[in-house]
Amino acid sequence: MNEYRVFHMAPAGDMGTEESMAQSFSLANTVPQSVVGNRHAWAAIEKATRKYVMRAAGDVFVITGPVFEPNPPTIGANRVWVPQHLFKLVYDPSTGRAWAHWLDNRDEAHAGKPISYAELVQRTGIEFLPASSTTAALSPFSLTAISPKIRE
Repeated sequence: MNEYRVFHMAPAGDMGTEESMAQSFSLANTVPQSVVGNRHAWAAIEKATRKYVMRAAGDVFVITGPVFEPNPPTIGANRVWVPQHLFKLVYDPSTGRAWAHWLDNRDEAHAGKPISYAELVQRTGIEFLPASSTTAALSPFSLTAISPKIRE
C-alpha cells in the first residue's frame, strides 16, 4: 500500500535566490506524494532536470504540477487530495524545445522516457506555454519573474 507524505513540487535547493527559496516552503508548492516514488523516481526526474538546466545555454523554465482524477483519494483529517500523476514540464527558449516528465504517484512508479509538450497538453487539457501550439514550433517568451533558473 502506498504511503503518502507532503513533499515540495519544486525543491527549495533549486531556487535561484534566498527569497524564492523561502517562498518554496509555501503550501502552494506541496502535494501528497508517494514516499517511495518521491525518493526514487521523482528524485531521478529532478536530478535529470537540474543537470539539463545547468548545462543549458540560457534560461530554462520548469513548470511542475499535480494531476487529479475525478474523486481523488484523500489523506489526513482535512481530506487533502492526493494527485494521481505528477508532471515536470521543461522549456528551453534557446532551443525552442519543450518536453515533460510524467509520473504516476505511487510506490511502483518508474521514471520513463519524457513525453512531448503536445502529449502533456492532451493529458492535462492545459496549454502551459503562451503563444505556442501543439503543431507549431515553440517561440521564446518571458517567465523570468516567476521561474528563476535553477542554481546549485
